This record gives sequence, C-alpha cells and structure tokens, in this order.
Amino acid sequence: MEFGDILKVIGEFGWFQKRLVLLLCIPNFLTAFHLFGQVFIVMDVPHYCNMSWIRKFDLNLTGEQELNLTIPRKPDGSLEECRMYTPVQGSLQSIRFNATEECQDGWVYPEEGPPTLLTEFNLVCERKNLNDISQSIFMAGVLVGALIFGPLSDRIGSRNTILLTLLMMGSFGLGAGLAPNLYVYIALRSIVGAAFAGISISMTALGSEWVGASYRPVILIVAHCCNAVGQAALAGLAYSVRDWRHYQFAGSAPVFGLFFYIWVLPSSARWLLTRGKTEEAKKEIQRAASVNKRSISEDLLKQLAPPKKGGSGSTLDLFKKPYLRKITLIMAWVWFVDSLVYYGMSFHVGNFGLDIYMTQLVFGAIEIPARASCIFLLEWMGRKKCQAGWLLLSGVVCMIIPAIPKTLPIIMTVLAVIGKAALSASFSTTYVFSAEVFPTVLRQTCLGLCSISARIGGILAPLVGLLDEIHPAISMVLFGAMALAGGILCFFLPETRNRDLQDDTAASPSSQR
Repeated sequence: MEFGDILKVIGEFGWFQKRLVLLLCIPNFLTAFHLFGQVFIVMDVPHYCNMSWIRKFDLNLTGEQELNLTIPRKPDGSLEECRMYTPVQGSLQSIRFNATEECQDGWVYPEEGPPTLLTEFNLVCERKNLNDISQSIFMAGVLVGALIFGPLSDRIGSRNTILLTLLMMGSFGLGAGLAPNLYVYIALRSIVGAAFAGISISMTALGSEWVGASYRPVILIVAHCCNAVGQAALAGLAYSVRDWRHYQFAGSAPVFGLFFYIWVLPSSARWLLTRGKTEEAKKEIQRAASVNKRSISEDLLKQLAPPKKGGSGSTLDLFKKPYLRKITLIMAWVWFVDSLVYYGMSFHVGNFGLDIYMTQLVFGAIEIPARASCIFLLEWMGRKKCQAGWLLLSGVVCMIIPAIPKTLPIIMTVLAVIGKAALSASFSTTYVFSAEVFPTVLRQTCLGLCSISARIGGILAPLVGLLDEIHPAISMVLFGAMALAGGILCFFLPETRNRDLQDDTAASPSSQR
C-alpha cells in the first residue's frame, strides 16, 4: 500500500497537519530577523574624517573653525565624508587647501545615537563595501548549509535537522551580538546563514511529506506567509531597537523558546519508510491518526511496506536520467533567479526614496496576500503556469523600473513592491513545485542542490548593485532578463497538481509525457 493511500485514511489535512503548520510557522517568522536585519544596523549616518591632529596647536578654536581648517566641503556646502586636508607639522598658515587625502585616523559621527554596526566598525568610505561583502558571506554560509544539511537531512531526518539548526541559529545569533570585531561578526553570521538553509530545506520536506497532494501548497505557503509577517515585524523591531548588539539579542533569543519542539515535532513517516524503519513509521502514523481522531486498522498497517529496492536513488540519477536532468537544471535556474532578484531588492530596501522602516513594512505586508494567493492559484492554474507567470511579471517590472525618472521615487517604489510581491509568490511556488517534482528518495538532496543554486544568486545579489557604477540601469535590466528567461523555461517542466509524490526514480512521471 502506498503512503498516499494511508494519508487518505488518517486524514490528509486534519488537526495533526494543522498543528504541524503552526510548528513550521514560528521558525519561519523568526528567520526574517536574521535574513534582513543587517540592513537596519548599517544605515548611513553623517560622518567626516577625524581632525584631532589640529588640536595639538592648542589655539582654542571653535568646532566650526576646526572643520573649516581640516575638512573640505562639497559644492552644496556639506562636509566631505571621506577626504581631509593634508595635516601640517609647522603652523596653520602652511595648510594647503588644495591638498587632500583619505581619512587617516578614523571618522567622527556627529549625531548622537545608539551604536550601529556601521559606527562601531567604521563601515564607511573605503570600508563601505564591507557591508555588501558581509551580506554575501552570510549568503555563502547559506550555500554551505544547503550543501551540508540537504544530504544530512536525508540521513538523519527532517525533524532532527530542524532541531539542530534551530539551536545553531539561536546560539550563533547571540554570539554575533557579542562579536569584538567585524570579522568575528561575519564568521558567526555565516554559521547562522548555514542554519537558516537547514531549517528551510528540512521544513519544506517535512511539511510536504505529511499532507495529501491537494494540501501541499497550503502547509508550505502558510509557513512562508509567516516569514512575510516576520519581515513586517522586523520594521517595528529595528525601529524600536537601534543598538545593533541589542538587536542581535532580541532577534536571536526567542529561538530558545522553541525547546518544546523536542517533544512535539513529528518525524516524517514517509522518510522512515524509505529508510526501512517500518515500525517507527507505523507509530508516527498511529500518532497522526489519533490526533486527527481517525482509526487505522492493524491489517492496513501491515500492508505498509518500504518502497521496492529498485526504487532507490543516487545523486548520479539526477544527471543520468534525462527527465531528472532536465527538471534539475531548470529548477536550479528558477531558484537562482528567485534568490538573485528577491534579495537584490530586499537588501537595498532603503534605495527607493521613502522611509526605510515604512518601505520594509510594506515589503513584508505585500508578501502576505501575494504568497496567500498561491494557495488558490496553484490549484486553479497549476504549478507550472503560476511559476512561469510570477517570473514573467517580475521580469517585466524590473525592465520598466530603469525607465522611471529618479524624480518619481513613489512610482519606483510601487513598481518595486509589485516586483517583490511577484518574486515572493514565485519563491513560494518554487518550494511547492520542487517538493513535488522530485522523488522522495532524492527530494531533500535535490532541494539542497536547488538551494545551493539559490544561494549563489543570494551571494551575488548584494554585489550586483556595484554594476550601477558603470550604468544605473544595468542591475535592473540584468534582473529582468534573468527572470524572463526563467519564466520561459518553466513551460518545459511537468505539471504536478493533484498528483501523489513520486517515491523512487524508476520511471518518469506520466506528466512528463
């Protein structure tokens, strides 16, 4: 008897599955604080070169006089942020007002306020790019996590992987708040990124393997909506907690409140069966039936058996079997594009001309209806059409944005919000589609490989903006072209709507034909 038949007996979306949705929602809510929080602790503030050298002359100058003698001014009268007049050794009369150099003794931040990552570690001027580099290293950590935790989850199960990575995210997130220097902070954040990848991959697999075919989008998309709620809540947390260390503590500590998951988070019975652990799988099935107030006979459970040996899979099957090779390559590109464009917009939330906290609130809020709409659209239109449509829409929006004058920031922001909504819906669709299109024996490994592709996009996302120094339209046109290409490729994928999960790699799905 197939596991899908067992689900129909014990309930495809009963109280057991609804409780599982809630358990998956909470970590998704909390991960938003780590993914996007750095944007708010490195916001640009007024600064200029440290001009303490002039005080050795002991002339009792006013602050304004010191600035006039040490810091050049821009054409608009504001102070240069990264240049200073070359210090002199003799008298002030020898100052050459046409000779400047880069800051030698650090910077001064005239505005009083809580310490930020930018002010504490001087992420300004020639060090400004360290912010984008640190974001890229964080996403590199996510890539390493996908590489490690995808196969590990296949070996030890989704439940154990989730528990391990939640502990890692909380512990190293707190550690990052105690970092004595930028490099320790970056290293600890990269481990948090690896933990995020493990959480994401394992929760996707665990959720999809416990529900019936028609309910898979619900359990995954509702969890994703909670991430959107977390992004909206991030605006409030970042606004309230300006000290970057306190922010790290506030964003990481709540994870330890999930210790009760040790007792309530279920294992995947489907995974247990593929590992030959039939008795343990039966116990999980009986537990689910009990919560759903259903009964299942011992005779029916005796008919439950692991998949036939011929259905086992190898990672090489992804490339040896033509239908798996095509699916893997296309889905890898879709994940790459989703991540590149989505994070490219999210990490530059303050570049659209409006208040950064309000923009973040809108960015998070708009994802809720965008992702929730997938629950209905995926059943109405199917996975393939939705995936293609969202990518094509985001591609068109990205192509339009460079044509909008910078004097119209509201229009640019509205288009960016539409694009981010489409990309968030595309991301949710991708998770549902990927969880269904790959066979169970390779599902988590395949999700890990696709996640690797996505994280390469995430690594590049903070750095693509550097291309705007060549021409301001390059990054958005690049985003748009890649999204359009991904949308077109989606039409070559099989439709998985209302089809049971494929457990082995023995044959191509009928939808492939």
